[in-house]
Amino acid sequence: MEKNLNSEKSGSFSGIGKRRSHSISESVSFQLDGPEPKECDENQNPAELSLEPDLKHDQILEEVDQFIEKLDSDGGKCKAPEIPNSIEPLLKMVETRIAGYEQREASAKFGQNQEEDPSFFEAISRVSRIVKSLDEFPFDSSATSCFNQAGSVHHRAMLLLGYEFCALLDNSKRICNINRDPKTPQTPKQSFFNSNHELDRCIRPESDSKKEDEFPSFSPESISNMNQIATAMISAGYEAECCISYSGLRLKALDVELNKQGFENINVDDVQRMHWESLEGEIANWIQIVKHCSTNFFSAERKLCNSVFSEHPLIAQRLFSDHATFVTVRLLNFANAVVLTKRYSTEKLFKFLDIYETLHDLNRDFGDDSSAPDLIFETSVTQCRVGEAAVSIFCQLENSIKSDNGRIPVASGAVHPLTRYTMNYLKYACEYKDTLEQVFQQHYKMEESTRQKFEEQESKNAIKDDGSPRASPFSVKLMMVMDLLDANIDMKSKLYRDPALRYIFLMNNGRYILQKVKGSAEIYEMMGDSWSRKRTTDLRRYHKNYQRETWSKVLQCINHEGLQVNGKVSKTILKERFKNFNTLFDEIHKTQSTWVVSDEQLQSELIVSISAVVIPAYRSFLGRFKSYVDYGRQAEKYIKYQPEDIEGLIDQLFDGNSTSMGRRRT
Repeated sequence: MEKNLNSEKSGSFSGIGKRRSHSISESVSFQLDGPEPKECDENQNPAELSLEPDLKHDQILEEVDQFIEKLDSDGGKCKAPEIPNSIEPLLKMVETRIAGYEQREASAKFGQNQEEDPSFFEAISRVSRIVKSLDEFPFDSSATSCFNQAGSVHHRAMLLLGYEFCALLDNSKRICNINRDPKTPQTPKQSFFNSNHELDRCIRPESDSKKEDEFPSFSPESISNMNQIATAMISAGYEAECCISYSGLRLKALDVELNKQGFENINVDDVQRMHWESLEGEIANWIQIVKHCSTNFFSAERKLCNSVFSEHPLIAQRLFSDHATFVTVRLLNFANAVVLTKRYSTEKLFKFLDIYETLHDLNRDFGDDSSAPDLIFETSVTQCRVGEAAVSIFCQLENSIKSDNGRIPVASGAVHPLTRYTMNYLKYACEYKDTLEQVFQQHYKMEESTRQKFEEQESKNAIKDDGSPRASPFSVKLMMVMDLLDANIDMKSKLYRDPALRYIFLMNNGRYILQKVKGSAEIYEMMGDSWSRKRTTDLRRYHKNYQRETWSKVLQCINHEGLQVNGKVSKTILKERFKNFNTLFDEIHKTQSTWVVSDEQLQSELIVSISAVVIPAYRSFLGRFKSYVDYGRQAEKYIKYQPEDIEGLIDQLFDGNSTSMGRRRT
């Protein structure tokens, strides 16, 4: 013969007392959509259901308590103690009270009488203890009869509690109706996650929007009633049934809430079919949903579990962990689908970093929950995958620099598009500096080759100028990118035939890189002061080389030496000098006014330095030798410019104004 009060299958409330042939033999399935227990006579007034005066009532309870204590103390004996007469009135009282509760509406059976409910739950507790204790004894006929009668009442009570528990959890007023009014105009969905938050949402009255948005919106009274029911059911041995009912309905509510937030399942095939622009929108919406879950969803669900199962914290922890896992696994499926697309390109880095940060924050929220190690592990695995994808995408930047081998120089020596793209990319990437540090640190631990490169770079430059450690996996990668860019720009500078224009190109690009680094505190911190000083020194060298290549021949024309023959100024040589100066200066002005120096400060520095060298030398030369050629109609042929003219023409250099250059190869 069986001795198990909980012999029913998972998810159902079966009969009690099966160990006797005349016990309840029919299993009653407990389902939310099934019929409630049979109600008592509708004409019976619940207020008249108390059968015993208070004095006799107290006496019955006292005798029952004494009997329960005796059962507990005599446990394991061969024979059950004598069944007192007080048991039958107790069971009748409980049955009568059950009948009264069954007359009330679902989700409103308890809470109407603050004195009535506690006594009912106390009575159920006594019946539960009687059933449990009697099951320990080999029964005689009287004990068997008592056991079966108590088991029948106990089972009916559990059915009442179970149905009410589900009704409270499934209160339809709390859940926004997904099957909306067919008369309401329907707007078609525009994305998997409905990036337009006005689409595919439940239509709610404006005045009630704040109340409806609360999740989960249970009243304190409902939570209190659920707590009493859960405590009673678990104490009665119905923990499995209680938890299954709770989880089933809460998971349904969580699913509805996810849909309200615009979340829908999306798989790898769905992602593969999307254009990147569409996927960007889905990622942004997914991030908002995860943040909502992290800040609202999970905290509210944890609070509800803890409130309903306050007497059983381990059960509350387990249930919350299961529910959080249900939601999180669905969210992780999308992140994993994005990673598995393998369509990596540099512009996708930032969305992957957004996903990584979102998962990091989610994992941090789970970090204090010792009951969710599997959930933390799964989130960490997905975060790691996203991090590796981000590393792979960042490395595409190196490949794009290496593969940029164009043989056509940029017109006018302007900043090369590769320089602009790379530096803007790095500036934006370094706004995620802390995240990229984590990603590359994680990658460094996994990749031996990366570790070797890191250690080599660290040994070369392990200390900053201020004595603090400098190198980190990401900073090493950043320096490698900068070195590749420098090498590429140097290679492209050699495409210019004019050495002067080559140095203008190097100045333009070098200045652009330096300004971008100085404009980003994150990049500057990793590159350091020594790199900045070296870059400034390089720019000065380019500047000097430009002046030497461009203006040295001009200055030779207005040099005072070599003009005398036999102690006298040679007019022939002097005229030739003036002519050569005019020709060279005209050619420089014509050519270099089409060149471009986009940085205003650099352009100003160049013009000031040119003027400081050329104008004083020309003014001195003109002042000393003007009288030798300043006569007759041919004077203007040799003295074409006054010093003020030269100054004005120098100011026109590097404006890129001429339209006559066309596509001339320089």
